[in-house]
Amino acid sequence: MLTPSTSKIRILVVDDEAPARQRIIDLLAKDAQAGVILEAADGLAAVEIIERESLDLVFLDVQMPELDGLGVIEAVGAAQMPLTVFVTAYDQHAIRAFETNALDYLLKPFSDERLEAAFSRAKARCNERSIQALGLGMLRMASGSASSSRYLDRLVVKSGGATRFLRTMDIDWIEGAGVYANLHVAGKEILYRASLNELANNLDPMRFIRIHRSTIINMDSIHELHPISHGEFDLILKDSHQLRVSRTYRAQLEARLGQSL
Repeated sequence: MLTPSTSKIRILVVDDEAPARQRIIDLLAKDAQAGVILEAADGLAAVEIIERESLDLVFLDVQMPELDGLGVIEAVGAAQMPLTVFVTAYDQHAIRAFETNALDYLLKPFSDERLEAAFSRAKARCNERSIQALGLGMLRMASGSASSSRYLDRLVVKSGGATRFLRTMDIDWIEGAGVYANLHVAGKEILYRASLNELANNLDPMRFIRIHRSTIINMDSIHELHPISHGEFDLILKDSHQLRVSRTYRAQLEARLGQSL
């Protein structure tokens, strides 16, 4: 785990063109917070390294023979991927890249300053993650429940220079917001700097369930369900907010409710 502002960031650079890899490596190596920098010339090698090594960040080319960058994400699993910055010469891949919760997207040819900006964003995100993990560890130590559950019961939220501890049970629902997530709490929106997939893997499934690719809800917030068409439902929360239950996630909701809809 990174310690804020001090620990080195472990990086993998993936590109089938050696000069392109070397340029990124040379620029990153100038930064004091860059630690071990590994490289891979194809997607298959990238998957092997990602699964073997404990990495913080990947610079991932989209266009590669055999297994491309998006194929690497699929093979590893989006939830298991380190922070990812896509690198490509084709801007039509931008939308698909951000659908995989990529941290950033570099369009070739990019300037040194643009790469530095992407790395600065990655450093900030790594530090935020370490602060969140540190805060969670302190809360568990204080409550004597370090081994009681692997799910988060508090989120550490930084906003306006202040840090607050938010109880997950107070969250009504969560929506994806690009590479981050919006927490809806008592009618207010709070930006949380983690992806929806990351939250889905760390929230108690007995309380939270995904009902759409971009939506997670607190089961205690459900008021009623209305069937619409083609196996989809409109879900009404206790605060009257209306959300869509997609066919893809309907079975999960049925399993959690213990009955068919």
